[in-house]
Amino acid sequence: MKPSGKIEKLYYTIGEVAELFEVNASLIRFWETEFDFLNPQKNRKGNRLFTKEDINKLKLIYHLVKEKGYTLQGARDKIKNNMEDVEKQVAILDSLERIKGFMLELKKDLS
Repeated sequence: MKPSGKIEKLYYTIGEVAELFEVNASLIRFWETEFDFLNPQKNRKGNRLFTKEDINKLKLIYHLVKEKGYTLQGARDKIKNNMEDVEKQVAILDSLERIKGFMLELKKDLS
């Protein structure tokens, strides 16, 4: 029996994660030092291995710092005091992006 849906990787390299967020890998490493809840695993060579959970944590940081303009300290405080609220905001934005993509595809198909 074939699995349904998209198969996702268990681990992503820092390069893949940086590409996903359209930032430099050095920024991801910097955020790792600034946010203590972000702790990707490392292999024997010391290469970072990011899980989906790590990527979701990075989404929170990215949203607050890059999209909302928070300082690093402000983002740390917001996550510490109200992570659930930030997670909801990011989930809503993800849903809206998917809807936007669907609508643009629909528009393209109708043209």
